[in-house]
Amino acid sequence: MTDNQEENLIVENVEPPFVKLTAPTLSEIENTWLVVAKNRRVNRDWEALMQRHKENTRRCYEDLCTAPTTRQPGRVFPLKGKPYKGVWEYEVTKGDRVFYVPDEEQLKVVVYYAGKHPSPAPTP
Repeated sequence: MTDNQEENLIVENVEPPFVKLTAPTLSEIENTWLVVAKNRRVNRDWEALMQRHKENTRRCYEDLCTAPTTRQPGRVFPLKGKPYKGVWEYEVTKGDRVFYVPDEEQLKVVVYYAGKHPSPAPTP
């Protein structure tokens, strides 16, 4: 049984490669960017974040759908350093973060982390 759980964790982290991020129910915006989660685990973490902070996650989702590469001092900014090339951080609340990689050619945002503020920041 332990082997099956281990396989499920591996599959959960690998397939499908991208899952459309669950949209907040109150969100009625015109999406310019496609927002996806890296995998189901990330989408599940995002959904847990939505349950804890509905208004903040709604605003985060709208910003990711409309202008993910627009800096908002103290809230939305690109990370520095070679391992974080192309990575942006969104401060959902004081203790929660979303890390994502915007692709301007495809107009797609890949969220690869959603949850408690980790230290150091996770790499994609």
